[in-house]
Amino acid sequence: MDPEAPGLTLDDVREAQRRIQHKIDRTPVMTSATLDSAVGARLFFKCENFQKAGAFKARGATNAVFSLSDEQARRGVATHSSGNHGAALARAARLRQIPAVVVVPRDAARIKRESVERYGGKVVLCEPTLRSREETLERVIADSGAILIHPYNDLRVMAGQGTVALELLETVPDLDCILCPVGGGGLLSGVATAAKGVNPSIRVIGVEPAAADDAARSLRAGRIVTNANPSTIADGLRANLGDRTFLQIRRTVDEIVTVTEESIVGAMRQIWEIMKILVEPSGAVPYAAAADGKADISGKRVGIILTGGNVDLDSLPWRKR
Repeated sequence: MDPEAPGLTLDDVREAQRRIQHKIDRTPVMTSATLDSAVGARLFFKCENFQKAGAFKARGATNAVFSLSDEQARRGVATHSSGNHGAALARAARLRQIPAVVVVPRDAARIKRESVERYGGKVVLCEPTLRSREETLERVIADSGAILIHPYNDLRVMAGQGTVALELLETVPDLDCILCPVGGGGLLSGVATAAKGVNPSIRVIGVEPAAADDAARSLRAGRIVTNANPSTIADGLRANLGDRTFLQIRRTVDEIVTVTEESIVGAMRQIWEIMKILVEPSGAVPYAAAADGKADISGKRVGIILTGGNVDLDSLPWRKR
């Protein structure tokens, strides 16, 4: 990995915003006096659970698909995904009227797999390991000639995800910090690039499950450290960092903290019960860090990115088995 390699810029994110603004939703920013009091800070929740396809992934996928030349687009697109990116890519492909194939692990949430199919994407199942996902995707691309749209390790995808931060700071310009989930790092790298570009003094803190803590360990080690088969309820955060996302995170992110599985479930339920909105486990991760005091936010104005709301209602984590 070349530390001098060109990375993502604020201009890239602004260009993505112009490209996709009429193809996605501008999601609301919500507040809760009850949750403010619970954590001792002013919290501003950027609700990507209300985004097209139910998650922030619509931004990056749409930017990537509409960045393709007509010649590239005719070949169709393909990716691997536990669900949200796959649905977002299928939606973007349908908007551009091209085919999309999504490699999905067999243990992915039913609602996410069905969402891919609702948007017209073709689902190809694989075993629930990163190796199986990548090998299956290689075969799909070899057979079809489709263009790879990586779930996160793609500057076009990263730029699209960064538009979350532009919108958040347009609505609440005087934030002290932003808490953002991190899995593969596409969202965190985009958010940090945009936020630091707009306000260099803002702190950007990544949050991930302790059971899938490759980003925190990688940042400490100064190199990518992977998880083989992480086991966390936050299925959208099981991916390992890519070389592009890691480079951008090292350049722009102030800190990465981790939270327990119990904290994720508790945060998810608290958001449901108090804010009356549906958020998936991955989306609850940054609030879990605030509730557990994992980041120094006392008295501060804090952006919380609720990344998605695609939940299998037949498998809620607090239901008695």
